[in-house]
Amino acid sequence: MPAAAPATEPWRVRRRFYIQYHDVDVLNHLNHAAYFPFMETLRCDYYLPLCGAADPSGLDIIVAEATCRYLAPVRYGTELLGEVAPARPPGRTSFALLYRFSSVDDPGTVVARGRTVVVTYDYAANAKKPIPAPVRTALEADGVDPAREGW
Repeated sequence: MPAAAPATEPWRVRRRFYIQYHDVDVLNHLNHAAYFPFMETLRCDYYLPLCGAADPSGLDIIVAEATCRYLAPVRYGTELLGEVAPARPPGRTSFALLYRFSSVDDPGTVVARGRTVVVTYDYAANAKKPIPAPVRTALEADGVDPAREGW
């Protein structure tokens, strides 16, 4: 497992996740799969307000890729701080969201990093679509440098 990495400045969208017993493996480590639902929640926290939807059924995106890098073990009872920000620059029809997780007790040390590539999608036409202009403006304003974040 790579060494834990330092965090850079805080990102605008963040949420706490308490690690429950059912999320740990036999070694008392947070199971690798637990990060993906955390990333889904953070993605909704960030993107729902951008697209003006009240719930996830109004999302106009589809996930094309998801990955997570595990940098340090996380144990039962830990409270994680999860953060999400778009990577710069967005594409024409897709963009990447970056995620980072640190212990609330040690916010300067990143224990995991995630990344999803999402495509803006017109479900009625069953086709990808250009990122809407107001969403693109927000993605650019909130964007972070992926290389600075270990990507």
